[in-house]
Amino acid sequence: MQEIDVLLEPLRGLLQQLGSWLPRLLLAIVLLLVGWLLAKGFRFSVVKALRALNFHVLSERAGIDGFLQQGGSNKDTADLIGWVAFAGVMLAALIVAFNSLGLTQVTELLGRVLLFVPRLLVAMLVLVFGSYFARFAGQAVQSFCRGADISDAEVLGSFMQYGVMVFVVLLAVDHLDIGGGLIQQTFLILLGGVVVALALAFGIGGRDRAAALIERWFPRKAGPPDHRA
Repeated sequence: MQEIDVLLEPLRGLLQQLGSWLPRLLLAIVLLLVGWLLAKGFRFSVVKALRALNFHVLSERAGIDGFLQQGGSNKDTADLIGWVAFAGVMLAALIVAFNSLGLTQVTELLGRVLLFVPRLLVAMLVLVFGSYFARFAGQAVQSFCRGADISDAEVLGSFMQYGVMVFVVLLAVDHLDIGGGLIQQTFLILLGGVVVALALAFGIGGRDRAAALIERWFPRKAGPPDHRA
């Protein structure tokens, strides 16, 4: 009889652990279900609020929606922000659920991921408003050049738009704080290399072309006739 008790002792311990852990597991499942419902409601509210503010019109004019559609997505920027908000609420629910199970290491990891969600939302807003401003700046440069009878107005407007977009992308990536600035430094190094390469190519082989462009953009005004004998 004692031998049977010795053999059953590990099983009793396992059953006791399961008995104490099962209520916490059920509580975690309930918390996840409640968090899922709250996340869906929050996503719906965020998307409705953005559409009520005509945010989708702004993102469409900024070109972000067109970029997403070219990538094969049938969602616009408002839907994408709604999904990010949904992910944030679900991460919070997962943290509470795993914390109830005593899995502190998992909760710490999820907490770090959750801190990234607000940064991602702000970066997305920076891209949308920055893209809209870049297009506005490009069109303003085109209109000014056309009004001043400067040729290649579309080229100059494109340069202005892409230059603003480079600054906007750097600003968004800097806000995400990925890699401790490594991405920004790499991008700046590559951009500097491209600028130097273009400057050398244009300076060595395109001096005549540069002079022609400057003459075409800023033609010299004819001076008064010389009446000297």
